[in-house]
Amino acid sequence: MSSREQKKYFEALQRYEKKFDEKELYEYKMFLKRDKDDEDLDRLSLEKLRLMYEKYYVNRTKKDFSSFFSKPENEN
Repeated sequence: MSSREQKKYFEALQRYEKKFDEKELYEYKMFLKRDKDDEDLDRLSLEKLRLMYEKYYVNRTKKDFSSFFSKPENEN
């Protein structure tokens, strides 16, 4: 189960590498190296990866485009 989670987290975080601070980038690269060696992450490492996933991928702001698709109100 954790290997599927790892893959999901790595695929999602790949786009956000530029936004990581130094410590997060170092940890992410170490996790990535372990993943490339087909090694499952331990519980603590997986938790750190999950927190990074939640910080950058899940909690991102979503733009509201509903104003573009609603009909304009007619003023009579």
